[in-house]
Amino acid sequence: MSTSKEQARSQVRQKSEAAQHDASSVPGLVRQLADEVSSLFSKEVALAKVEVAESVSEAKKGAGSMITGGAVLYAGLIFLLLAAVVGLAQVVEFWLSSLIIGGVVAIIGLIMVQAGKKKIQPSSLKPEHTLNTLQKDQQAVRGESKYEH
Repeated sequence: MSTSKEQARSQVRQKSEAAQHDASSVPGLVRQLADEVSSLFSKEVALAKVEVAESVSEAKKGAGSMITGGAVLYAGLIFLLLAAVVGLAQVVEFWLSSLIIGGVVAIIGLIMVQAGKKKIQPSSLKPEHTLNTLQKDQQAVRGESKYEH
């Protein structure tokens, strides 16, 4: 029984020494570097996924803003054109009052739609932080530095 324990301890000791030797050797260091670079890129991909999810969330908000702006535009056109018919028909001609009020409401609605549209442009969906980090990682792997030039 004691010989099997001694053999097990000896094997563990040999493996430990081999691992220490392997980590300090050039191939061991290269293997460790490759593992760490692989881990780094995996983490960067996970970060990109989070950034894209946040961008999609912002795009949803922009779409909601556009829908709200469209609804306001529609309601405004209906009610204000009707109010223009009644109110301004007493001051100016019937058709001119409808045109003035409808034009003002249409401009307000278009401004709201444009504001929502800016939030869902393709450039706002790009994971900027992750792309910058990946570029820095690539430069670090190549051994470049922005201070070298």
